[in-house]
Amino acid sequence: MFGPGPGPFGGGGFGGPQMMRMHRSRRRGRGDVRSAILLLLAEEPRNGYQIMQELEQRSGGIWRPSPGSVYPALQLLADEGLVTSEARGGGNVFELTDAGRAHLAEKDESAEPPWEAINAGATEEMIELRRVLMQTADAVKQVVRSGNDSQRAAAVKLLEDTRRGLYGILAGE
Repeated sequence: MFGPGPGPFGGGGFGGPQMMRMHRSRRRGRGDVRSAILLLLAEEPRNGYQIMQELEQRSGGIWRPSPGSVYPALQLLADEGLVTSEARGGGNVFELTDAGRAHLAEKDESAEPPWEAINAGATEEMIELRRVLMQTADAVKQVVRSGNDSQRAAAVKLLEDTRRGLYGILAGE
């Protein structure tokens, strides 16, 4: 989606250098699921789904960790004795242990939370553009999965028109 190297928008791929920084931050954010989970659980106990939702909300929709990253991280944190889980309401609710609270207390309090680091250096317009792009990608996935041939063909035409319109914006039309 955001490839390295020169792109049509002034270098650095989609959206230029600022969008590349935002994208790199997003990739870094994926690697910091652990810290994000610990910080959220410091606020209140949550289940895995609530953790994923909260991270997406706090990052403005930019960081959407998958169950494949959240649940293994929760298991590792449990194995390390930093979190514990309890079956509640048909699922597991996780909360910090005393060791987890001590671990957080040792961390640099001035460091920004992972969900804020994702948006570092991005303007509000860039964040909004990324949010709308992700929502559009979700809609395209729905059309691919659930649409009929006619609907998919209409979606292709709409996306082609949209792409041309975007280039028109850059060309000053």
